[in-house]
Amino acid sequence: MSEPLFDVNLQQLPDEYLNGEWCITNRVLNRSNPDSALALATRLSLQPGAVQVHTPAEQDSGQWLVQRDELLNRPYLELQLVQEDARALITRLRRSADGLQSHLSLYFQSGMELQLICPC
Repeated sequence: MSEPLFDVNLQQLPDEYLNGEWCITNRVLNRSNPDSALALATRLSLQPGAVQVHTPAEQDSGQWLVQRDELLNRPYLELQLVQEDARALITRLRRSADGLQSHLSLYFQSGMELQLICPC
């Protein structure tokens, strides 16, 4: 049986909670480019300052950071990849009490939504 997951207060989200190997479990593309690395991604590897996007055919890499809006302190994940730049609002992060399991929801400016789990 898996550990129960608890919502993380996104206004106090430490960046290190995003580190790890994330598998994409669900996606909604809306008006995103269906051929972009993020639209085809099966896995994201987030390490301090470095990101790798894994697709069935290739990899893209670059940098990531968390930015916050000034008004509500909402966290945005900014990805600067070789092939594209993207910004996603972190809409939900749930973690187990021991920190070994996490679920992450991202909503991109393009309208794409990703649901991810860690570990893969």
